Amino acid sequence: MGGFKQFLLRGNIVELAVAVIVGATFSGLVQAFVADLITPLIGAVTGGRQPNFAEYSFTINGSRFKYGDFLNHLLTFLIISAIVYWLVVAPMTRLISLLERNKTAATKQCPECLSDIPTEARRCAHCTVELVPDSEKPRP
Repeated sequence: MGGFKQFLLRGNIVELAVAVIVGATFSGLVQAFVADLITPLIGAVTGGRQPNFAEYSFTINGSRFKYGDFLNHLLTFLIISAIVYWLVVAPMTRLISLLERNKTAATKQCPECLSDIPTEARRCAHCTVELVPDSEKPRP
């Protein structure tokens, strides 16, 4: 039981739970935005007969196809995806590229066999050629 308690009290689990709750709430907000504001505007512009865009449908052989409801969900998905991309993915990608740019290389290529070796190595582990460290190379 102690291990389970320790598992539940780790920070990652609490952060994940908060993220799921906030994400679900945000999803509901965007769904309301699409259903109550965006799709009625589309319905008004297209001259729809029905006041609610989600009720747009057609029937074939007794089967009702609710394309308006599908378009509501599609717009919701696109808006949430765009917001997640611009507020999470793009900044994180930029941050990772900035962090990677500041890292120094951990390996270099052997001039003889072209294998990757540690930057501080004095001899290649693959072809055993003796290497001169960058700090000891003569400057031109």
